[in-house]
Amino acid sequence: MAHLLITAGPTRAYLDDVRYLTNASSGRMAAAIARAAVAAGHRVTVVSGPVSVRYPREATVVPVITTAEMLTACLERLPAVTGVIATAAPCDFEPASRAAGKLPRQRGLSLDLKPTRDVIATLARRASPGQWMVAFALEPDGNPARALEKITAKRCDLIVLNDLSALNSTTTAVSVYDRQHRLVGSRKGSKAAVARWLLRHIDRRQVVDGADGS
Repeated sequence: MAHLLITAGPTRAYLDDVRYLTNASSGRMAAAIARAAVAAGHRVTVVSGPVSVRYPREATVVPVITTAEMLTACLERLPAVTGVIATAAPCDFEPASRAAGKLPRQRGLSLDLKPTRDVIATLARRASPGQWMVAFALEPDGNPARALEKITAKRCDLIVLNDLSALNSTTTAVSVYDRQHRLVGSRKGSKAAVARWLLRHIDRRQVVDGADGS
């Protein structure tokens, strides 16, 4: 059986020691995939940002806060895994500098942001032959065009497209595309049901066994 690395939840980009940028990712999809993977007999490592959901006790959970911490934790564990399922929604931007203490409200706030390192793209570049990458892409209008750009730019084997309705919800609707930009499956329902379907779909395409590895 495979050893799966799952990224999960949001990350935080601190403006000062109190305030931070983040997003509404709940970690529910990652938890559902982790449970489905454990039930299928796979070994599971979850690198998770701050969430309130519980992951299966059989999984190894590595808590992180920032995007940089998530990337570092994933890179450390990458050589030991079969593939990566990147459900996390890491902060794409962070302050150019972090203020100490708490910024006074009276000053107002002007943000100078810089891009964070792309977690899944960096992992894909560092992957060994036979390792595979599955990314998630949230697009507000569900339009696949940007997701298809991402699968090429991030060098992933599959990309799972969802929309804003998935945020902090127990249900989701996904469409899965391959490296040739072909639609290879769609499913909607509870995140638990979609996670089981996604794992079966990956197995059927032999991605878990490395046959479609990048």
